[in-house]
Amino acid sequence: MTKPNLWNEGENVLLRGVFDGHPVYIQSARVVKDTPEETVLLIWPGAECMVPNGYIHHAHDASKWDRWHETLTNTLQLEKFIWHTNRFLILLEPEKFYSTIYIWEAASDNFLCYYINFQLPFRRTRLGFDTLDLDLDIVIQASHEWQWKDMDEYQRGIRAGGIRPDWVKKIKEAQKDVFARVEKRAYPLDASWFNWRPDSNWSAPKLPENWDKI
Repeated sequence: MTKPNLWNEGENVLLRGVFDGHPVYIQSARVVKDTPEETVLLIWPGAECMVPNGYIHHAHDASKWDRWHETLTNTLQLEKFIWHTNRFLILLEPEKFYSTIYIWEAASDNFLCYYINFQLPFRRTRLGFDTLDLDLDIVIQASHEWQWKDMDEYQRGIRAGGIRPDWVKKIKEAQKDVFARVEKRAYPLDASWFNWRPDSNWSAPKLPENWDKI
């Protein structure tokens, strides 16, 4: 197996959502850790992103924006967005159909929750990492109480044909892994990163000129 080219701590990378060869969202991030077994990325207020304008303008009423209609008809329009409010520490593991995210409110530094984001396994690129958000999420409190999130959006994506049957099967398999970790309070749902804080010298990550080149 070829050893991957790893990123260095502090480097500016992109975490992109890609569907059928087209970027559908882009987040700039800084690398906290990158090994063959685990990649950890940081997104915090000030980070530059490109997100669907429907998401921006209907953020408080998602029912007015049909992500999958725009994605499947190639009418999705990306708009620059500056990340705000929360700090995300995103933990990626090779081949897994989900990421684990630690979320803090940036201003207060209060830990809000763990967040399981079901997504395609990431692929390394010259700009960072490509994946695709598959809508379904789990919010897990520090006490390990949990609840589903965005189930309606997930089912809408399945009905529209954007979320494919083989992906649904993989997500079901991944849920077993997630709930085993919740039950055992196993890494990374074990507070391992609770006390981690970013380097005070890091500036918010930016988008390179070629952010849309696949």
